[in-house]
Amino acid sequence: MISSMTGFGAADGAVGEARASVEIRTVNHRFFSPNLKLPSAFSRWEGEIRELLRQKIARGHVTLTVRVDREAALGPIIDEARIAVYAATLKELQKKLALGGEVDLATVLRLPDVVAAPSDNVDPAAGQALAGIVSKAIDNLITMRRAEGTQLTAFLLDRVQAVEDRLAQIEKRAPIRLKEQHERIKRTVGELIGGAGADPQRIAQEVAILADKLDIAEELDRFRSHLSAFRDTVRANTSEPVGKRLGFILQEMVREANTVGSKANDAPILEDVIATKEELERIREQVENLE
Repeated sequence: MISSMTGFGAADGAVGEARASVEIRTVNHRFFSPNLKLPSAFSRWEGEIRELLRQKIARGHVTLTVRVDREAALGPIIDEARIAVYAATLKELQKKLALGGEVDLATVLRLPDVVAAPSDNVDPAAGQALAGIVSKAIDNLITMRRAEGTQLTAFLLDRVQAVEDRLAQIEKRAPIRLKEQHERIKRTVGELIGGAGADPQRIAQEVAILADKLDIAEELDRFRSHLSAFRDTVRANTSEPVGKRLGFILQEMVREANTVGSKANDAPILEDVIATKEELERIREQVENLE
């Protein structure tokens, strides 16, 4: 099953006391090109997450974004044990020094190290949880890419059939073209030498030379072989990426089309060659989107 390089996948879940959401977007690229956007507290797991992506995505520009909702941990951290020690110490000094007033909470909270900002330290287990969420997002991405790949498969097979139909027309026209060329040569030679009559042997030689120059049988045979290989690759039941292979086969088909066009010397065949190149261009546009 072929896969598109364009897709989107998302997942969310708990990471410790927080909640993380993961989004992955992919677009065309010749190679695997990841771009990770992680909260600073989770940056230590960037290597592991990058490897998760590499194992399941062969090609494409990959953008992964992780958002962590840490509202539950955003409030200040109050050290209650330290407050108790401060309060007891202040009350003891107040009694010992016969000081007036009350030891209130506002006074204690202003003392050092009683209130701290939320820590960026994350439990190692949260990294494993995040990796699990990323894996789910990757699976959802792959599902979408394969669904689009299924649509592309149908499109490519239709276009391959259109190319084969054009080749059949070219093959049917080729012998008619040679016969017309034969008659044209015979008529031209006759006009040049006047009423003396044309030498059948000389005409046969000219036709043989022309037929050799204009022969496209080998090109058509190779073209059909490439079409067969292209179709088999598209239909192949494999988990391996096939985009590059299809691209290489397509290059060979374009080469054969160009050669047939250069040998055509015939308006109907040239029309079919142009239509064939248009179909190959449509195929190329979609093959560039395949993994």
